[in-house]
Amino acid sequence: MADIFDFGFTAVNENELEAVQQAQQVAKTESSTKGELEDKLNNLYNAIIPLLTNLKMNPDKDYIYWPNRTEKVEQFEDMIRKIVD
Repeated sequence: MADIFDFGFTAVNENELEAVQQAQQVAKTESSTKGELEDKLNNLYNAIIPLLTNLKMNPDKDYIYWPNRTEKVEQFEDMIRKIVD
């Protein structure tokens, strides 16, 4: 007979309600942070893979011709710093 009158809700006190609201807020914040970190990780991956792919080209050659190497590496470092920051 008790099952007939079960409307699917439970009474809670004020402290229990605040705890749930705080937990939901923390979960929402962490979800946002997780998304930002995933975006940064994807951007880093997409920046590094072309470099590695180009370095793997023609493995039978002993040397890599890389004009303006210092300038290019510094630009790449700046790009990585921007992604991380």
